[in-house]
Amino acid sequence: MDFNLTDEQRAIGDAVEAMMMTYPDAYWAEKDQKGEFPWEFYNDFANAGYLGVVMPEEYGGAGLGITEASIVLSKVVGASGGGLAAATAVHLSIFGMTPVVKFASAEMRRKYLPRVISGDLHVCFGVTEPNAGTDTTQIQTRARRSGDKYLVSGSKVWTSKALESEKCLLLTRTTPIAECAKRTDGMTLLLADIQRPEVTLRPIPKMGRAAVSSCEAFYDELPVDVSDRVGEEGQGFRYLLDGLNAERILVGWEAVALGRAALRRATRYAQERRVFGRSIGQNQGVQFPLAESYAKLEAAQLVCEKAAWLYDNDMPCGELSNIAKLLASEAGFEAADRAVQTHGGFGYAKEYHVERYFRESRVWRIAPISQNFILSYIAEKVLGLPRSY
Repeated sequence: MDFNLTDEQRAIGDAVEAMMMTYPDAYWAEKDQKGEFPWEFYNDFANAGYLGVVMPEEYGGAGLGITEASIVLSKVVGASGGGLAAATAVHLSIFGMTPVVKFASAEMRRKYLPRVISGDLHVCFGVTEPNAGTDTTQIQTRARRSGDKYLVSGSKVWTSKALESEKCLLLTRTTPIAECAKRTDGMTLLLADIQRPEVTLRPIPKMGRAAVSSCEAFYDELPVDVSDRVGEEGQGFRYLLDGLNAERILVGWEAVALGRAALRRATRYAQERRVFGRSIGQNQGVQFPLAESYAKLEAAQLVCEKAAWLYDNDMPCGELSNIAKLLASEAGFEAADRAVQTHGGFGYAKEYHVERYFRESRVWRIAPISQNFILSYIAEKVLGLPRSY
């Protein structure tokens, strides 16, 4: 494994970083405070072609790997303090259409992928439900076949970017679980129109990342063309699983990047802030937590890089992608927490931005999968211990 970036990877990272520097912390703080989607950033990002970094070249994408996508998103998050608001504005467009790329019909790919890559088509992801949570097999949103359409009824929660999206990649049940040989059977992915009267979207007030909405979504007999079904009926859960490793790798890189941004601000403040006649950065009580966070971020980054390398080389990466997400989200959150502590009372003030990093970094310990579920995966799949749930 070569840890040196290729010339192309370095150029990609430098270009994204240069673009991000035109969107400083003040931009993201304003979007967070006002609850406004960062359209200026999104449009610049799309116009530069980054939404298609992993998309096939035949549809206008770059056809690169998860490593390049991770480099792009880590710069989006950390170069100028864009954080989770910047990431989730573009995150799903980069990797979320993987089921369509891999399993949809050629007609469906031709119809939608070029629009996603250009930035014209916004897509959100509807999986989580209020009464199912992480137990995806228990979803109750039904899609009933009626001629050449499905009629969808049910509800989803935490559908990010729903207000801005034209379509939702929606996981539904087409066969009741009681009639399925396996709990994971009978689920179907549909690319549904959501700006319709049959859909009610309700934003959820939340702790952080107000610039990108997260919504409850209610579906009342929403018609979806059969031609907008991804792959075969009943195979949606399998298609969904295919993209989970990529998502966890990307989230790991993002979490490390935000931790580095927090550490950068904390270090600068520790150098400049003087109390009792000297820089607070001279005190070991301030130095040691920051030094330890740096070490943990470096270690997490290495695991993220190895997981991406395994993925790009078509090697088994379930173990490492889960570990990468686990370690990176812990290290990123701890670095943000220590950045607040280093600033003392000013860490609580929005002026210094670390409180925003802290609020945003917290979500990666919950989503897209909680730390406990990753630990259960490692215990069962890696260590061979009995399943705990």
